[in-house]
Amino acid sequence: MRIAYENRFADIEPLLPRVEKPSRYIDHEWGTLSCPDADYRICMIYPDVYEVGLPNQGIAILYSVLNAQEGISCERGYVPWVDMADLMREAGVPLLSLEGAAPVASFDAVGLHIPHEMAVTNLLETLDLAGIPLRAADRGEDDPLVFAGGPSVYNPEPYAPFIDAILIGEGEEHLPQVCREHRELRDAGASRAEILRALADIPGTYVPSLYEVKTGEGCGPHGHAVPLDGAPEIVHKRVVADFGVTDPVPQSVVPFAQLVHDRLSIEVLRGCARGCRFCQAGMTYRPVRERTPDQIVSAVVSGLKRTGYDEVSLTSLSTTDHSCCASVLERLNRRLEDTGIRVSIPSQRLDSFGIDMAARVAGEKKGGLTFAPEAGSQRLRDIINKNVTEDDLERATRAAFEAGWRRCKLYFMMGLPGETDEDIVAIAELADRTYELAREVVPPAQRGGISVSVSCSVFIPKASTPFQWCAQTPDDEVKRRQQLLIHSVRNRAVRVHYHDADTSLLEAVLSRGGRDIAPLIEAAWRRGARFDAWTEQFDLSRWEEAATECGIDLRAVAQTPCDLDDPLPWDHISSGVSKGYLLREYRRALAGETTPDCTRTSCTGCGVCPTLNVSNVLVGERK
Repeated sequence: MRIAYENRFADIEPLLPRVEKPSRYIDHEWGTLSCPDADYRICMIYPDVYEVGLPNQGIAILYSVLNAQEGISCERGYVPWVDMADLMREAGVPLLSLEGAAPVASFDAVGLHIPHEMAVTNLLETLDLAGIPLRAADRGEDDPLVFAGGPSVYNPEPYAPFIDAILIGEGEEHLPQVCREHRELRDAGASRAEILRALADIPGTYVPSLYEVKTGEGCGPHGHAVPLDGAPEIVHKRVVADFGVTDPVPQSVVPFAQLVHDRLSIEVLRGCARGCRFCQAGMTYRPVRERTPDQIVSAVVSGLKRTGYDEVSLTSLSTTDHSCCASVLERLNRRLEDTGIRVSIPSQRLDSFGIDMAARVAGEKKGGLTFAPEAGSQRLRDIINKNVTEDDLERATRAAFEAGWRRCKLYFMMGLPGETDEDIVAIAELADRTYELAREVVPPAQRGGISVSVSCSVFIPKASTPFQWCAQTPDDEVKRRQQLLIHSVRNRAVRVHYHDADTSLLEAVLSRGGRDIAPLIEAAWRRGARFDAWTEQFDLSRWEEAATECGIDLRAVAQTPCDLDDPLPWDHISSGVSKGYLLREYRRALAGETTPDCTRTSCTGCGVCPTLNVSNVLVGERK
């Protein structure tokens, strides 16, 4: 029987003096929206601690949209840190929602956000703390429906057995529709199975229990999903066609605690058509849709007034690609002059960042600038379709240093298809040249403040990208190349940071595996794996022991290329980009051929616009 709604804050209050950061677990923040008396209640959970989850823009959007629906109340939840989780288990206190301190199991539905692969064990930690059976097949009529969505659902198979319904694509219209249908069927007395079958008919809704995984000859190494009971053969992502009518300021909650990203965030555009072949977001967030300059400026002004932040971030996959970015920045600088409020852009495109842009981004405060060449050599940048040159990097960094910046971070990837040692050395040479350029431009008296750093992540083959068939570079080889990079940087003032090869190995396993990976996830969690995205918590040995128990070779999963003719575990999930286009791009990569951005030239045939009946929406003219 469903647990009754009740406020159980009194159960966790005695635990607060015994844990790190008790502010993670208290309510009464300014700007909360939920209504516990609503007829239908859903708890949206971000699978990490409060200060990481609260700034998430996807959760903020859905929280705002759901609470605007008549008769629906959305509360939030986060995963308690290990100290609090252990105390809650010891005291017999279940996972509670933040606003009303209600047992999560008492809600009609639980929504789990999946921001990245390393969050998967926290999904199980969430369900277990809530007292909800881990596997969907074990849940009864009185258990809440468990939904999932987010950036990492384009290969949902590794965690499909734990979820009742997975929402593919953008959720502003999709999730309220699913909740309304659930409420209507619940009130009509429909069974759990009947509800899930009906939800599968809502476009973009993947119900794993309605798909059988076929294995054997011709089915690929991890099998492929076949629909049952008339479920859709292909689940196409949902897209908000009119991005301009969505709320540009969904952020309503002002926290008590210091957040990881403690600022106002305004999403200025959605999607990217640059076509980087390693980038899942660039493929799955298509098409490109922009907000108007008037809407952006108005949103910044009203959002700052509502929240009181002293920094605003103009967010997107590539903000300087906005067709009116320069004029937006110019207008914001005028509006915010003498206020001390900083306007930041998370990452700058090298080929769209010149002297004029540098001056406009500068505003009144100059933090650090981030550029992403991704690869050290032009040959490798052509393979990955980065479409930027060393001249672009020199022009952008020169403009930044001349405009007064002193800190510059360069992002690269290691282990990309076709990479050689020469490409690794080229990363070091680019970083050294950038530092020397800074010393050339910056006045002698200010050179002590110069900072150039390199951040190098490990390539992860991702579903729905042209490199989805590729293998990951073996982890021992990654470690060798990381040492080569460190020893190739000549200037000691250039700092080098790189991602852990062990973590990257597991990311690739979770990114490429099928439903056969689910037992591995559960076995690792039962061995204590949780908060795997945190360096101090991650322990590969737990996963290796779990893999041995499950008969899985982690390195074989991550480091074996897929046959181009084999079905892939995620073939039944579509981002709208056709598999034929991805295959064509893969072959162009092998030939070192680049493909232009369709918003700057003509259609490149990815298939998104006709498949989803949407198109790129630019509010200005590309310069």
